[in-house]
Amino acid sequence: MSTTNPRWLSGRIPVKLSTALCLMCAGFVQLSPATALATQATSLRTAAIQQTGVKVSGTVHDTAGNPLPGAVVRDESNPRNATMTDNNGRFSLSNVRAKQISIHYIGYQLLKVTVSDSPLSITLVEDNKDLGEVVVVGFGKQAKANLTGSVAQIKSEDLQSRPVQNVSSALQGLMPGVSVTAGQGRPGADGSTIRVRGVGTLNNASPYILVDGVETNNLNSIDPNDIESISVLKDAASAAIYGSKASNGVILITTKRGKVGKPVVTYSGNVGFLNATRLVERLTSAEYAEMLNFALKDNGKPERFTAAEIEKFRNGSDPDNYPNTDWYDLAFKTGVQHSHSFNVTGGTETVKYMAAAGYMNQQGILESSNRERFSIRTNLDFTFSPRLTGHAGLNFINNDYDDPNNNYVGRGSDQIIRQLNIIAPWIAARKADGTYGTIGDGNPIAWLDAKQPVITKTQNTNLNLGLDYKLMEGLVASVKVAHLNLTQNQRSFLKYFRYNPNKETSPNNLGQGQYNRARTSVDVLLNYDKQWGVHGLKVLGGYHAEKFDYDELTGERKNFPNNDVTDMNAGDASTSKNGGYSRELNMLSWFGRINYDLMGKYLFEANLRADASSRFSKGHRWGYFPSFSGAWRISEEHFMENTRDWLGYLKIRASWGKLGNQDALDDYYPSLNLYNIDGKAVFNGVVTPGYYQGSYKVSTISWEKATTWGFGVDFELFKHVTGSVDFYNRKTTGIIMKVPAPKEFALGDYYDNVGALRNTGVEISLGYNNRWGDWTFGAQGNISFNHNELLNLGGVEFLNSGNQRNQIGHAYNSYYMYHADGFFATDAEAQAWMDKYSGKPGYPFGKYKFKAGDLIYADTNGDGAMTTDDRKLCNSTTPAIHFGLVLNAGWKNFDLQAIFSGFAKSARVLNSEVYGDFRGDNSHPASIWRESWTYKGNAGKMPRVSDARVSPSHPSNVMSDFWLANTSHLRLKNLQLGYTLPQSISAPLGMSKVRFYYSVENLFTIDAMKINIDPEISSERASSYPLIMTNSLGVSITF
Repeated sequence: MSTTNPRWLSGRIPVKLSTALCLMCAGFVQLSPATALATQATSLRTAAIQQTGVKVSGTVHDTAGNPLPGAVVRDESNPRNATMTDNNGRFSLSNVRAKQISIHYIGYQLLKVTVSDSPLSITLVEDNKDLGEVVVVGFGKQAKANLTGSVAQIKSEDLQSRPVQNVSSALQGLMPGVSVTAGQGRPGADGSTIRVRGVGTLNNASPYILVDGVETNNLNSIDPNDIESISVLKDAASAAIYGSKASNGVILITTKRGKVGKPVVTYSGNVGFLNATRLVERLTSAEYAEMLNFALKDNGKPERFTAAEIEKFRNGSDPDNYPNTDWYDLAFKTGVQHSHSFNVTGGTETVKYMAAAGYMNQQGILESSNRERFSIRTNLDFTFSPRLTGHAGLNFINNDYDDPNNNYVGRGSDQIIRQLNIIAPWIAARKADGTYGTIGDGNPIAWLDAKQPVITKTQNTNLNLGLDYKLMEGLVASVKVAHLNLTQNQRSFLKYFRYNPNKETSPNNLGQGQYNRARTSVDVLLNYDKQWGVHGLKVLGGYHAEKFDYDELTGERKNFPNNDVTDMNAGDASTSKNGGYSRELNMLSWFGRINYDLMGKYLFEANLRADASSRFSKGHRWGYFPSFSGAWRISEEHFMENTRDWLGYLKIRASWGKLGNQDALDDYYPSLNLYNIDGKAVFNGVVTPGYYQGSYKVSTISWEKATTWGFGVDFELFKHVTGSVDFYNRKTTGIIMKVPAPKEFALGDYYDNVGALRNTGVEISLGYNNRWGDWTFGAQGNISFNHNELLNLGGVEFLNSGNQRNQIGHAYNSYYMYHADGFFATDAEAQAWMDKYSGKPGYPFGKYKFKAGDLIYADTNGDGAMTTDDRKLCNSTTPAIHFGLVLNAGWKNFDLQAIFSGFAKSARVLNSEVYGDFRGDNSHPASIWRESWTYKGNAGKMPRVSDARVSPSHPSNVMSDFWLANTSHLRLKNLQLGYTLPQSISAPLGMSKVRFYYSVENLFTIDAMKINIDPEISSERASSYPLIMTNSLGVSITF
């Protein structure tokens, strides 16, 4: 039987090419076992093909019977004759002239089947799960292959068995463009800082977080075991549907839901042991005493300690009076945590359910630093009729946190850790008679012994209800109502006690606070989804309204009768203080989205959102945020068939969009003038109360606006390698900044839309997965480069803040300091340097005399003078490069995983409280001073040992980049070894799967730090709770 080729295939050379392609595809089908299996499993009844063509119809589904919408069905004789399956996997293709049709769906093997005059039932076999997976996007889901924007997603299996108690820490190193920096390890406050594609504003740069479509406050309010997937919308194209809240990225968390089938019960539990990742090694009492004597003598002062006293420090013969106190060893201990999670899922055709309960208890590495969490979550899905469905979700989580208090400034452990860093080792922690040695601030061990925690109790309740009604084929109306309520109560009672006969604490006092947040939102959606042959159209229209209420009430009293009577009314009424306020914010939004695809190859998306916020004055409340994006799946083109044996997938993307931001330093009403009511004035000799304007505001203040454009490439090579490359350019304008009010107003700074900055960057991800018999191996790596540049600071060239400077043309919060160029080798060299510079105008070090071993400060601008202009801009605390690597291996029932993360081109100043200095009781030098210039000469790692008050090298006197630590590092974030019991063992016990595992979090770090301190330290004086290494054993059982 003859067939007619299209005109473009006529001729000798094209026919040869067509024949070669057909032979190659046929060979591929024969050589692919999975494809051969799928072909053999497909039962088709062959019919004669008429020369005029026939109509072929049928359904396409996966091996589990689920329909595959958007699969491309193509006439093999005419590649332009094609159609796509609808939402139910159905297709109909007319005028088919060939004996075969091909069915292609991203993530599944290409299949060719013989046409039939009866409806076909076609099963596709998975080929690449990564490309075929469905990704959660704003107000819906989308096949990963059809994305036109930049979206990163991780699944629940990426989080399982990790001994982390907050979700943010588990994200570190897993997604390109998502910067996750750990801050501290304090129970309940161990969340990380998340930045999506750099710092996009000078104000709140945190991403917008939603759980099951409902805004939440932070990631600490979620049990990691409840999570099904996490998507991060990184560019304007993917995030524009959220408008004014999305300028810093969007994190979408989807929790687990029920499926049709019998109940499936899962238990997960682990027990872990906690230790600090690193603690600074410090000098012994004898070493410090010898160095202090040297520093005092060098400054012309008498030595403090005799040789006999130093020997007592060394031999430990008089621990009360000449101790060698290891403050860290006394304060820090091995913490213990255990967590348990139960989950049950199942359902029928009318009701599907998921219910989960979790419990976690964490005893930290400091006394009275604890956390206890209890959570429940349930998700229900109802099918009331073929047209009407509904869903309901309820989540309650109770978090109790304890943080040890201090009697110096109160309210938490930071001051305790600071004192542990600085108190001298020759101060006795505890004496034999039960008293404590002290410095002027007190004694941190005494504070811990007092067991007087700051107690925080938080209850978070989230309820959401929704209905979906099918108005007609392809058109669904939805409504969703959600309410989130968070109540937090905090209590801090500081006890009165005596350290010793000569020193006591301040009077006991009680501080209490109650904080309430409530958010109610309504979403109304209209979704249209239609397939016409090779044309696919999706249209979304929506309305969103929300109300946010916040109030707080605080109180304090002192002088309680004793430390056991702690009710507020027992305190001295004359010492009472109270405060509080309330806020209400409202927001109204309209939004829409259009998705169009042609033959699954040419993809287009447009979004528009209009937001109105009560924060701004009338006439300036509305903001409009559009985006456009498109993609071309080149690999779907017929001319790419020659490459399909090595290039399985290739897509290019491009996008443009504009987003907004309204959060400015937590000012709820930046456009309203505030008046103080405590004013007083004298009229006719009488003091009269009144009010006066306390601030100046600009009524025209409005949204910050971030305009982003970018492009990307996604690819799959040799069936085992996947990857993507993205470039982006984000410019934020109208940044809300403080601007000095006109002097004639005699008022402070006010807010205005005057700032601008730009972020540009490149993100690269690459993955590999393969199997050889009983062995499996996978690797997923990513690296992100970000360049941050300030463009406008409200008309000024720079703004200084401590040791940092924001300057036009440079990165946000860059350090600004002198450059240290080694040490003076001799006193003569130091004197020559002073002779050269000290007599010239602007010399900044006039009160200091340089000596051998001091730092040499460079004339960086080369003008022959030493002035403050010789300070230079250095790296920022925000890393410019982030990277991560996940390695997975398996053999039979064993599995091994290693997660690496890190960053580069970042820095942090570590001040004298970290390195220590030589001032006496209020300092404890680090052991690196053993390698100072005094002992090692110019090969030393530290300046000369000297009296801190007169040293020109001391960071409190002159800040230079010598004290700027390079925090670049590579960390083995998680190492996990697991074993799954064979079914022959678990099945007779009524269990479908049992897995045991050993997991370590934060196992080791490679870095360039001068001293033994964690490179992710979050404060210049290292007073934050140390980061934690956790060793845990766990089990996961499915019944």
